[in-house]
Amino acid sequence: MLSNYVPILVLLVIASAFAIGSVIIGALVGPKRYNRAKLDAYECGIEPSREPVGPHRFPVKFYLTAMLFIVFDIEIIFLYPWAVAFGSLGIFGLVEMVLFVATVFVAYAYVWRRGGLEWD
Repeated sequence: MLSNYVPILVLLVIASAFAIGSVIIGALVGPKRYNRAKLDAYECGIEPSREPVGPHRFPVKFYLTAMLFIVFDIEIIFLYPWAVAFGSLGIFGLVEMVLFVATVFVAYAYVWRRGGLEWD
């Protein structure tokens, strides 16, 4: 019974050794030419600036978009097993998935209405 899992364990060991070996060899062999530009913080091509001192409002648009992305990822994770077992679930599974997708759509509509998808 356990012999069925030996190829999976061997593949896991080989993949781990390759990943760890690649990181170590890259650190040892790679060029080490550090300069000021490489050590500076980088934020999507925009020069980083200091935040103003004192109380200020931070736009939550970015967090809303990130949360929306996570919600849709979770939806996809639940849709795969549902699609596989769709034949055996019957009408109950269909109704439950329609309710789930409707709930996710409410979150999407909320973010859309609040302007979370508009980029300036």
